[in-house]
Order: sequence, then C-alpha cells, then structure tokens
Amino acid sequence: MTEDTDHDGRVWLGTPAFPEAARTALADTRLRHNLRHATTTIRTKRLDATGEVPHWEELREAGAAIKRRTARHLAHYLQQLETSVTAAGGTVHWAADAADANRIVESLVRAAGGPHTERHEVVKVKSMATQEIGLNEALAAAGITAYETDLAELIVQLGEDRPSHILVPAIHRNRAEIREIFAERMGEWGRAAPDDLTDEPKALAEAARLHLREKFLTARVAVSGANFAAADTGTIAVVESEGNGRMCLTLPETLITVMGIEKVVPTFTDLEVFLQLLPRSSTGERMNPYTSLWTGVTPGDGPRDFHLILLDNGRTDVLKDTVGRQALACIRCSACLNVCPVYERTGGHAYGSVYPGPIGAVLTPQLAGVRRAGSLPFASTLCGACYEACPVKIDIPEILVHLRAKAVEAKRDGRALPTPEALAMKAASTVLDSPMLLAVAQRAGAAGGRLLGGRGGRIRRLPGPLGGWSATRDAPAPPRESFRTWWRAHREER
Repeated sequence: MTEDTDHDGRVWLGTPAFPEAARTALADTRLRHNLRHATTTIRTKRLDATGEVPHWEELREAGAAIKRRTARHLAHYLQQLETSVTAAGGTVHWAADAADANRIVESLVRAAGGPHTERHEVVKVKSMATQEIGLNEALAAAGITAYETDLAELIVQLGEDRPSHILVPAIHRNRAEIREIFAERMGEWGRAAPDDLTDEPKALAEAARLHLREKFLTARVAVSGANFAAADTGTIAVVESEGNGRMCLTLPETLITVMGIEKVVPTFTDLEVFLQLLPRSSTGERMNPYTSLWTGVTPGDGPRDFHLILLDNGRTDVLKDTVGRQALACIRCSACLNVCPVYERTGGHAYGSVYPGPIGAVLTPQLAGVRRAGSLPFASTLCGACYEACPVKIDIPEILVHLRAKAVEAKRDGRALPTPEALAMKAASTVLDSPMLLAVAQRAGAAGGRLLGGRGGRIRRLPGPLGGWSATRDAPAPPRESFRTWWRAHREER
C-alpha cells in the first residue's frame, strides 16, 4: 500500500505503508539520535511547565469541554464566525476540499498582485492546514512562489525536504546539517548565507533573519493558518515563537488565512483556557512569545484586505464518527509526539502524512480513508502516554482501537473467511479460556524461547513470517517455568 496524492488535491506523502517506511527509519542511527535528543528535551520542559500549575487537570477538562461543545454545534458557530468576520470588514470563503482552497488562494493572490504584475510571491506563516492541502505545490504550479518564514519550515523548504514534526518540522536535522543546507541553498531563494557561516544557533538564526527580511518588506500578500477563531467576535489567533508570524500578519497589504473548520471556538473568553494549555504542552513555556490576534481589518493598521478560508476537506465526514471525531479537538501542540515511543524511533516521515505521530495515526486514516492509510492505527503500542499528555484529553488509544477494527473490516472486503489475525485471536481466546491449554502453551513457549534465545537471554530474529515482528523488537526469552508452575511446586512450603 502507498499513500499518494489524492485526486482532489489532498497531500498524503507518497511513501510506503508505515511498516516498510518505519524499517528504513529505524536503520538511520543519526535520525534516531536527533529524535531522541529533541523529544527528550521538549518532554522534560513540558513536565516542568505543567507541573507548576496546581489546576492543570481542571484546565485540561475545561479545554476538552469547550471542544466537545463546539463539535456538537459546529454549524452554528461557523455561521456565527462568518457573520462576525464579515461585520469586521473581512471576507469569508468556504472550501469543500483542497482543490477548492488552493483555487481560492490562487485567485486572491493574483487579484492582490494586480493585472500587470508579472511576478507573484507570498510569504507564509507556519500552517498545518496549508501543508495538508499542498498549497505551496499548487501555487508553484500556477507560477506563484511561496516563501516559508518559520525557521524550521525554511530549513525544510530550502532542503527540499518534508516536515517530520507538528511543532518542530526540522526536528530530524542537526545543526551541522542545517548549516550545510543554508550555505548551499539559501542563495537560490534570495539573500545568500554568509561565507563564514558556522553551525552556532545564533549564527544560523541571524542568517535566516537577514535572508527573510527582504521578503517581509516586499511581499504584498501573506498566507497564514489559524490556531483558534472566536465565533462571537470574529477574532483570529496565531501563536508562534519567532516573530516571523507577526511580520507576515502586519506588513503585507492582503492577508489570507486558511483554517480548518474545527479551529473555531464559541467565545473570545475561551482563548483564556487554550492560551494556557498550548504553550505549556508544546514548547514547555508559561506563555507564548508571540500571540497575534486580529479582527477583520482596521483602517491605517495592518493589512487592507483580510480573507478567511474555512476548510472542510473531509472534516464533516469525521464528525459523523462519534468515536473518531475526538481527533478534531487537537490543538496541534505535538505533546503526543514527544512522549510516543514509536514516533521517537521512527520520526514523522514514516507516517506518510503531514500529521505524524499518534494524532496523525488517528486523523490521517479518517481524512484519507482507512483503505489508503490503514497501517497507521497499528503504529502504536497502545501504552496510553499520548492520552496522558494531551491537553484536551483526546483518548487516542480508544480511537486507535476503533480504527484498527475498521481497517480489519476493510481488508476483509466482504469475504466470508476470517483473516489470519482473527484466527490467531480466536486461538488465543481458546487457550486463555482453558487452564490446561494455557499450561501447555506456557511450557511450549519456555522450550521455544530457549531454542530461539540469543546472548543475554534475548530472543533472536524469529524464522518465517514472525521474522517481521522480531526484526525491530527486542524481547526477553520466556522463563524456564511459569509463575503458575512455580507456585504449584512451592505452595506446600508456604
């Protein structure tokens, strides 16, 4: 199975299914080192930041409650948002899918550039929604250049790479790799990197700042996503850490925001909850360095034209699933990625989607379909760490199990014969239901474990079809006797 570009313009990266892609990632020792270092650092900061809030669990429940209420009355709040944005001087567009959204953005960019403008350019704020619809690629095909201004997104763009993390798209790169990318590619997109560029963070940030400054000062159009939108006031919120977003949101004459319909919240005061949850969960900070809020247009201040594109792209279909719809509550903090043992070892590219990690494993199959992304719900140990870390209490393990059942049914495709997995589960049920059969299985397992055990009492790679399981897992050999056997032999002594 491959996850390709959908016919309607959705971008689901053309990579192999997760098991095959993961094997390649696991063999990359530098990737695993970079991921382990970065996720451990972010995870530690997050624990410190959330641990100092005495009412953290109450905040989580408040965020979850707001998201549940929004999902139940989404149509009402979206209509209210349209009315509020329009009243404040903005224009609202509705996009059913990626092709719709890309077409709207292209037409707005051309209109803002004027009929006699030969060169069309836009500057962009980091946005998952625009990555989802493949906006950069669609604009490039139409002769419009989109410049990423977020530092990590700039690294990905210059390196002709793909994001591998929701919050830190270039998490799979180290400083030496970034210096090399800047030195080789920056001049092709604008101001070149200094000849004496080093891999010191300060030097890399300064090179990016100088490179982007001319883009900020000359671009007439900016494209952004949105973290939240308040239905009652029409206020849009974008949070970021570098200030590049503030430049994009204030300097250009036209601002276009592409927002998934699930990002709406009922009231402006609801932002109080999420602006406490998001920075602590994402970067481990008490508050976000840059929080930009705007409502429509204001004469003499900021962009003269504001367009809000409300993107569906499969979200209303997700809402129909009473279990799966929880995924739409995601506030894109990436906390679930940073605690996931699977993501930490494979990275984001293995997921074949712009949404990697645990949240991608439940969101991508619902947006793209389990037939096209059916391997992702199985990319998890079901350890529950993602649920414990989620600031809005999305029960990701529950959705994973729910989607696994759907994936199995999709594979059956109406066949009457059970799948091998179903036969294995039936056999396991029969054994576990019989004390005698269980004892026999335990003795057989102990004997087999001794035969397969390698140095240190670890199981070597298993033969035949089981080899795929043991190739990327390290398991201890079963003990020579089970607890039940030991108990029977020694219970008289006790």
